[in-house]
Amino acid sequence: MNNDANSTSNPESEAEASPFEAELAKTRDELLRALAEVENTRRRAERQSQEARAYGIDRFARDLLPVADTLTRAIAAVPPQWRESADDASKNLLTGLELTERSLIEAFARHGLKPVGVKGEQFDPNVHQAIAHIASDAPSGSVVEVMQVGFVLADRTLRPAIVAVSSGRAEAPTVDIKV
Repeated sequence: MNNDANSTSNPESEAEASPFEAELAKTRDELLRALAEVENTRRRAERQSQEARAYGIDRFARDLLPVADTLTRAIAAVPPQWRESADDASKNLLTGLELTERSLIEAFARHGLKPVGVKGEQFDPNVHQAIAHIASDAPSGSVVEVMQVGFVLADRTLRPAIVAVSSGRAEAPTVDIKV
């Protein structure tokens, strides 16, 4: 009988254990929630840190883009016949401008800033801003003229390229003459 007495549970003992088990379950739940919150905070901080590394130079880069544009326009403004007939000092000045532009573009590339907007590439509204459609022999939707080069930093568009897009071949007007 002793075994039977031990196998039956005491209702008073269960009632006393029940508040402790409820408190334990509540504390366990709070602990799990706190751990989840700490993990979420860690992930958020890590993501923000990665974004700061990738996009931290965006304001500085935006400030330098007009400098790159000015160098490009200065070099493009030199007529080819002047290049051939210029004296050595002028040729050296032009060479220095070209080297400075190349160095600036290389510095941009080292920091993840890449130019976009090349003739012949497919129009992408995420990195291009179309200002005109031009009938041309190029496939419809491809870039046929670049007015201003755009730049992307990592995967963000810092400045869209300003382009003209091909609308395809211009069809010659057909004349239907019936006799």
